[in-house]
Amino acid sequence: MLDVDYRWPSAARAWLDLPADVRADMVTAGAQSWQEIFDGRATYNKQWRLARPPVMDETSLGVLNAVCDRLAQLIFEACRRRAGTAGELRRLLGVPDGETRLLDDDEPLTEALLEAFRPDVLLSDGLPRVVEYNIDSSLGGAFDADTTVRRFVEVYRRRGLTDRIRLEAAPSAVDRRFAAIRSGLSLPEGARVAMLLDFDAEYPGLDDPERFIRVLAPVVERATAFGLDLVIAPVSQLTVDDRSHLVARGAPVDGVFRLFVPNRVTPSAGVDALETALAAGTVPMWVSAAAWLIANKAAFAWLWDDADSLPTVDRDLVHRYVPRTWTLTPDLLDRAVADQRDLVSKPADGSAGVDVLIGRECDADTWRDGVRRAAERGGFILQQYVRADDVPLDFVHIETGETVSADVPYSIAPYLFGREPAGACIRTGFPGCDAVLNLARGVLLSGLLVTD
Repeated sequence: MLDVDYRWPSAARAWLDLPADVRADMVTAGAQSWQEIFDGRATYNKQWRLARPPVMDETSLGVLNAVCDRLAQLIFEACRRRAGTAGELRRLLGVPDGETRLLDDDEPLTEALLEAFRPDVLLSDGLPRVVEYNIDSSLGGAFDADTTVRRFVEVYRRRGLTDRIRLEAAPSAVDRRFAAIRSGLSLPEGARVAMLLDFDAEYPGLDDPERFIRVLAPVVERATAFGLDLVIAPVSQLTVDDRSHLVARGAPVDGVFRLFVPNRVTPSAGVDALETALAAGTVPMWVSAAAWLIANKAAFAWLWDDADSLPTVDRDLVHRYVPRTWTLTPDLLDRAVADQRDLVSKPADGSAGVDVLIGRECDADTWRDGVRRAAERGGFILQQYVRADDVPLDFVHIETGETVSADVPYSIAPYLFGREPAGACIRTGFPGCDAVLNLARGVLLSGLLVTD
C-alpha cells in the first residue's frame, strides 16, 4: 500500500550521506569534464554548468513515483466523473473547437490516456509538492536528462569512483518510452515509427533541423533495441498517399508520437496530413491528443473539489502533495487580491511559465490587474504558492572554470511511461537565478543519480 505519510529525508541527505572524499572527487570530475557531459544538450544558459547531478536515494524515488502514479489516476478520474468523451471534456474546459489539433471529439476517455506523464514536483519544507501535471506524449527533456546523468556516471567510472560506491543513473526515460510505444500501439518487430517535431517552435537547436536530427542519432539507435525503426520527422513535411497513409521522410509509417503540444503546433500542410491520416484510421498515434485535455490544470481544482468524497488514503494524498487550487473566476477576485502573497495565477492550458504570475513577486497593481484580466478571460487557475526549498549544488563557471557551491531551487519531474517509472528530468537553478524554473530563463537540465 502507498505510504501517504512517508517521512521524506532532506533534499540534501542523499548527497551528504556519500563519503566526503567521494563527493569532492565527483565535483572535481564533473568540473573538469563539463564540456563532454553537456555537449549538444539544450540550454539557454551561457554562464553555468552543473559540476555534479542531483542525487536521490532509491527508496525516496520509489515512493515519489508511486505518489505521482496514483495522483495521475486521480486526476483522470476527476475528469472522467465530469465527461465521457474528449469533446465533452473540451467543452467543459471552455477550449474552442479546433484549438486543440488532432483531437477527435468522439473519442471515449480511457486510461490509455495515461501512457505518458511527467509531473512537476517542488520540494517545500522537505515535502514533495506536485504543482503541475504534464500528461501527453510531448514530454521534453528525456534525452537530455538521460544523456547528462549517464555521461556523469561514465566520467565517474573512468576515474574509479563507481568502484568505491554505488552511483547509478535512474532508469532510462528514452528506453522506457520506446517500450511503452511498441506495447501501446501493438506494433510488430521492425515497425517504422515517426517521432514528430515542430521545428518552427521555440526550443534551443530547432533553428537547424538537420543538425538537431543528427544530435538525436543515439535515440534512433535505442529505438532499434526495442524493435522499432525510428525516423525523426518535421511535422510540417508530412504527407499522405492516395490511400491516406501517412508518409514521413519519403516512406509510409506504422505509427507516430508527438514531441509538440497539440494546441500550439505551427499550422502547416503536414499537420493537416496528420489529421487526415488519424481521421482515416490509417496510422495510430501514441498518445491521443485527448491526453492534453487531461493535463489541463483545471483538473487540479476538480481534484480538490472532490477530495473529501474520495477514500481516506486518496483524500490524504491530495491534501498532502497537491497545493490547494481553484478555478479563477470573477467571484474569487477579492480573495485573490487579499491573499496575493500566498497565490500564483496560471493559464490552465499553459506551459513554460508563459503568463504565470507569482503573487509575492509582483507589485500590487500588476497582480490585481493581471488576475482581473485572467478572471475575465477565463481559462486560468489560482494555486497556493509553494516555496521551493534551496538545495546545495555545485557549478562550474564556463568562462573561468571556477567551481562554485550554491543553494538553489530545483524541480523534479519524474517520467512514467506505460505507468512504469523512467527516471526524472531535474531542472535546477544556478547562482543568482530567479524563482521560476523553466528553460527560457536559463535553468540547467540533468538526470537523477540514484544511491542506496
